[in-house]
Amino acid sequence: MKSRRITVGDRAWTVRVDGPESRHSVLLLPDAGDPVDVYDQVCARLHNSDLRTIAVESVADLDPAGVHAILDELGIPWVNVAGRGLGAQLGWQVCAGGFGRFISLVVADRGHPAVPAADGTVADPTCRPVEVAATVLVTKNMPRSVADASGRYVCGEFRVVEIDVDNVATEADHEFATEIVLRTSLW
Repeated sequence: MKSRRITVGDRAWTVRVDGPESRHSVLLLPDAGDPVDVYDQVCARLHNSDLRTIAVESVADLDPAGVHAILDELGIPWVNVAGRGLGAQLGWQVCAGGFGRFISLVVADRGHPAVPAADGTVADPTCRPVEVAATVLVTKNMPRSVADASGRYVCGEFRVVEIDVDNVATEADHEFATEIVLRTSLW
């Protein structure tokens, strides 16, 4: 994958862009501490489905404004979003509210930020509902009840899929990619 450093003002991020030149792109957001190549197998599968991928190498210091800046710099008008862990939380936040730029959301290991996690903490009680179709992948790291409660924060089609793994990106890349492809299809 081709790495590209994107600098906006005093902030900079590295993204890995690859896949066929297509109108359909997927923004992949990793969990904190994930290696830069965590999504390589997922990306290979997405490329076979004619999807271009933009994999952010780290979500450290990345916020919704930073996501918009990255997409603007790459000239991507709309995108499907997928993430796990902290990347999933950021995915919920960027898709919240503003309808139009984001087409779909596939997340693993995190419910909507306004929903209490398994330990009762609420990451962002002010996070608005998302206005896109969304899929939540339930892994060993999140109870089904958190995923189900997230449904009330989705103004669109909502699915919950259970996968018995710890890390969906490395242990179930085929299932993760399949869920992303299903969300990018216009049927």
